[in-house]
Amino acid sequence: MQKTSLFDSVRSYSAICIALTVATILIADAYFMGEIAPHWRAALGFSLIFTILISIIQIARAEKIIRNLSDQLTISKERLGNEIKHRLWAEKTASENKIKSQFIDENIPVMLAYFNTDLRCRYHNRIFRRWFGLKPDQIDGHFLKEFSNEEFFSDIQNRSEEILSGKTIHNERILKSIKGFPYIFTEQYLPHLDNKGRAIGFYTLHTPRAQEKNRVSAKNIKVDSAPKTETKKSTAIENKNEATSQPGTQTSKPGVTANRIAQAIESGEFNLYCQKIIPVKPSISSSAHYEILIRMHEEENNLMPPGSFLPLVDQFKMMPKLDRWIINHIVHWLSAHPKANSVFYLNVARDTLSDQAFPGFIQDLLKRTGATASNLCFEIEISDAEANTTDTSAFTNKIRQLGCLISLCSFNESPESLSLLDKIKVDYVKIDGGIVCNILRDEDELVKIKNINQFAHKANTKTIAELVETDDITEKLREIGVDYAQGFGIAKPHPFNDLESDI
Repeated sequence: MQKTSLFDSVRSYSAICIALTVATILIADAYFMGEIAPHWRAALGFSLIFTILISIIQIARAEKIIRNLSDQLTISKERLGNEIKHRLWAEKTASENKIKSQFIDENIPVMLAYFNTDLRCRYHNRIFRRWFGLKPDQIDGHFLKEFSNEEFFSDIQNRSEEILSGKTIHNERILKSIKGFPYIFTEQYLPHLDNKGRAIGFYTLHTPRAQEKNRVSAKNIKVDSAPKTETKKSTAIENKNEATSQPGTQTSKPGVTANRIAQAIESGEFNLYCQKIIPVKPSISSSAHYEILIRMHEEENNLMPPGSFLPLVDQFKMMPKLDRWIINHIVHWLSAHPKANSVFYLNVARDTLSDQAFPGFIQDLLKRTGATASNLCFEIEISDAEANTTDTSAFTNKIRQLGCLISLCSFNESPESLSLLDKIKVDYVKIDGGIVCNILRDEDELVKIKNINQFAHKANTKTIAELVETDDITEKLREIGVDYAQGFGIAKPHPFNDLESDI
């Protein structure tokens, strides 16, 4: 190997060496010797010229090789620099994503998981595995059927064809934990599409019911096992699997009694949150609109999902008492902030609608505090209004006489919903989020939104779209002429006390 390398090295300089030797001989002959025959002198001259040409070619080739190597070195240097930058960026992004993932995993009270098309779990958060009482390695990479119960699995399996066709599914159920305690959840199945529009998997989100509107009715409640963040106070909870308990009796959750619920209401063991509602066209209103959400303070656990206590509040017929606590808190806040130009949407439970003394309570409270009635908008679930039209009509008439506002939430295009607007005078209708979230991909849902919006405007009622999650949906709502929008794409819920900084 050394001889070959040495030969190759010497060969590069052979032409120059030969040229120098021939030139030396010719010069010596011309000045000193003069003995070389003319024909030999001519041959040496041709050899000199030939070797000079070869040397020039070798030098040109060497320069070209050096230039190519220099260019390659520059490119390699740039590529290495870019790779270092990309690696640093990837490490930074991975670190940030790890922090975000950890935050989602540890802090957001939502059951979140991702499945591929074979229903094999590829991601899940802490609350998801805690619901099933399993360790991470008992869920990761496993089929849903392997670690969940039959009813939970079959519900997703029955909807898998719709989900993988690219449709977002919304549902509401009462789900029982492994300990048998009932929670009310909103379910969302969100397809994951590739750049060709094909579903390669889907996300499942199970959210405590109070985050959303109460759209739970006797015909669509299921009992199963399975957790969105801050949650809305539920108003129509019908759990056929729970016998109605009398005050003071023990529930399926150890230590939770009617007396404990009453004590929590009396001592104010709750935290209020609010979610902003914005006008789709900014010129509509100068008032700030917020929906009031509630969470119960748990001594052991910071804040627990409201789905775990609201069924008990309803079961013990204490919803009117809880509604009074919330309204009392809001009205006193308005009294302390007379310059606040805000409208607060307060959910009213089904039992509260039947409470004959409730309007009088509101009237006395407004008189004592001096708060403006038009800052209060009482929100009624469409299913509650349909179930008891007489009480709802009486309630809304009395409330509107006080100067308060009324809204119907979870509004859809059913004949029953549309007929309610002829029987009950309301200021706002909230269009069901299950319709809103699909308007960009489902022409039928888009038509429903247009019909509801047109019908409401004819009745001199403003419209609010729920579950608005993207700018594209907001733009489509603007084209349709919907008045307001609410959802995580608009504003996330935040503690009610933070409103101090907005005034």
